[in-house]
Amino acid sequence: MASESDVYSKIFSTFAEVASSIGYSPLHGKIIGVLLVKNKPVSLQELAKDTGYSTSMLSLSLDFLEILGVIRKVKKEADRKLYVSLAGDLLECLKRAITIKVEKSIQNSLTEFEESKKELAKLSAKDKAEAVEALEILEDQIKRLNKYVVLLSQIRLP
Repeated sequence: MASESDVYSKIFSTFAEVASSIGYSPLHGKIIGVLLVKNKPVSLQELAKDTGYSTSMLSLSLDFLEILGVIRKVKKEADRKLYVSLAGDLLECLKRAITIKVEKSIQNSLTEFEESKKELAKLSAKDKAEAVEALEILEDQIKRLNKYVVLLSQIRLP
């Protein structure tokens, strides 16, 4: 029979896998898993114990998750410890994290396309025309994808 600790470990591992699958650190997923399981503000020390990471490693990840709007750091009166809690709806946070990642990838691709067009100036006219046409097709599709990502980011989840 599985212990409570085994169940929690499985939950944390699942969240770590989800975070990895969308291009984020497994630690980000573990932090979210702990905060969901605890369902209350958790101290930095308790978070370190539950995730198996040092407080310094956690601090960097917490800063990033705070920027994404996934968590918020809080201080309690008469307590010097830093506490962390989820900031709002988890699915909204996940949607925001995914769209930010995709938007960044799209912008990187568009920048690379522009740089590639500059490099194409060195090719012969025939080779250059075919390559430019291919790049323009890709660029149009990436821009089209970007429109859908922007729309997705604006949709409110039920």
